[in-house]
Amino acid sequence: MNSEEFRKRGKEMVDYIANYMDTIENRRVTPAIEPGYLKDLVPLEAPQKGEEWDDIMKDVEDKIMPGVTHWQHPRFHAYFPSGNSYPSILGDMLSDGIGCIGFSWAASPACTELETIVLDWIGKMVGLPEDFLSFTENSKGGGVIQGSASECVLVSLLAARAHKIRQLKKQHPFVEEGVLLSKMMAYCSKEAHSCVEKAAMMAFVKMRILEPDENQSLRGSTLQQVMEEDRAMGLIPFYVEATLGTTSCCSFDNLAEIGPVCEEYGAWLHVDGAYAGNSFICPELRGPMKGIEYASSFNFNPNKFMLTNFDCSLMWVKDRFRLTQALVVDPLYLQHSYSEKSIDYRTVIGCNDELDEDDNRR
Repeated sequence: MNSEEFRKRGKEMVDYIANYMDTIENRRVTPAIEPGYLKDLVPLEAPQKGEEWDDIMKDVEDKIMPGVTHWQHPRFHAYFPSGNSYPSILGDMLSDGIGCIGFSWAASPACTELETIVLDWIGKMVGLPEDFLSFTENSKGGGVIQGSASECVLVSLLAARAHKIRQLKKQHPFVEEGVLLSKMMAYCSKEAHSCVEKAAMMAFVKMRILEPDENQSLRGSTLQQVMEEDRAMGLIPFYVEATLGTTSCCSFDNLAEIGPVCEEYGAWLHVDGAYAGNSFICPELRGPMKGIEYASSFNFNPNKFMLTNFDCSLMWVKDRFRLTQALVVDPLYLQHSYSEKSIDYRTVIGCNDELDEDDNRR
C-alpha cells in the first residue's frame, strides 16, 4: 500500500468507524455463535499473497463482526464502561502514524515529557496529594501510563517486596533473601480484584485475604488484628491492597482506617481505584479518598469513564525511587547523556541520581 492508497483507504476506514458507531444499536449486543466458529470461515494457513483491501473489509463485516461483542452498544451493560470516543481514536491514529517507541527520554523526548505533564494534570484533577506529582518542589513522586490495573498492582507489589527485603537485609545481612521472603505477608479484601491474588502468586508472596464488613468494605480494625496475629507468629506484614470501587459491587475500603495501620507496621499501601477513581475528578465525590495521603501508590483506569481507548491505566507513586530500584536494569545500549536530568519510563517511573533514604547511590 503506497501513500495514495493509504489516503483513500484511511478515509474509508474513518467512514466505516463512524458508520459503525452511528448504527451500532441495530446490531446484536453479544454474538450468536459457538466457540470455534471462525476457523470454519478463515483459512488455517496464512495466504501466500495478500488480498485486495475491499475483500478484507468484506471479511471484516461478514466474518469478524458476527463474533464481536459490541462494548459501545447502548444496551451493553456487562463488565464496566468502555470509554471510546472519536478524539481518542484520532489520537491513536496519530500516535500510530508517528510510530515512536518512547521507552526513554532519548528515544523520544516529547513522548516522555508530555506523559509526565499530563499525569500531573490528572493527578491534580482527582485530588492527589502533591507528594504524588512530578513537578512539586522536592517531590520524589510521579505518574506513568500502564496498560491495566493488573500491571499496576503487580508492579507495586514487586516494588514493595524489594523495598522490604532491602530493609530486612540491613537488619539481618547474613540471612538469605529467600528466607526473608518466606516470612513476608501481603493483605487484601475478599472483594479485591482477582489480579491482586494473581500478582501475589507471580511474585511468590504469601497473601491473606480478609473479610470485609457488612458493606463489603475492608476496615482498619480487621487489618490490624490479622497483622498483630501474623507478627506474633514471626511473619512480616509488608503490603496492603485497598480498593476504591470493587468489581463485584463498587464498594470502598476504608482508607482513613487502613492507612494508619499500614504506617504503623511499615507496609506499602497500594490503592486500586481502577473503576471509581475516575469519579474523583468531581470534588463532591472524593469522600472515599479520605486517607489517600497514607498510600504509597494509586491507580485508576481512564479507559472506563474518561472516553479513552483501552488500554490505559494511570499509576502514581509517592516515591518513584523505591519503584525503580526494584525494576531498573541499565544496560549500556539504553544509557544516554541526559539520564541524570530526565525521566526514562522504561524503568516504569522516572529515575535520576538523587539520593534515596534506603540507598546511598543510584
